[in-house]
Amino acid sequence: MKKIALYPGTFDPVTNGHIDIIERCSKVFDQVIVAILLNPDKNPLFTVSERVSMLKAVARNRFENVTVDTFDGLLVEYAVKKKATVIVRGIRAISDYEYELQMALMNRRLEPRIETVFMLPAEAFSYLSSKLIREIFVLGGSVKGLVPEIVELRLRAKNKGPMAARHQG
Repeated sequence: MKKIALYPGTFDPVTNGHIDIIERCSKVFDQVIVAILLNPDKNPLFTVSERVSMLKAVARNRFENVTVDTFDGLLVEYAVKKKATVIVRGIRAISDYEYELQMALMNRRLEPRIETVFMLPAEAFSYLSSKLIREIFVLGGSVKGLVPEIVELRLRAKNKGPMAARHQG
């Protein structure tokens, strides 16, 4: 039976830490679905379509068994719909583990057939988060080497848009 894994998140923006997890998942599972959560409560830097586009561009010629999709609602319901048996979560620190453990246990209660697998990013990305990237960007810092090149270009393009005023102050 084909092992399908979901790697869910907001990916706002996708970082090299995310790509590291995706790459390692692609070697372990037959199919990996990178699932972008549609969360109306968050105020994202990038639209859902921009995040999908960036992830697809990064994955296109790099990972044959990785697809990008979006979902809303309960993750385990989406996993069942996609016939996934594994949810992959990246963990950088103990604080991540505490939150992710709660989520994994609740997901197991809701759908016992789906396992959660925790993956550690490469050491070089262990401190990296989308939130940190957004903060660096808003404050005018360089994100070179922290995000895929397409993300860096899209961030620069955003800097020419409505956020430009923030960087000129």
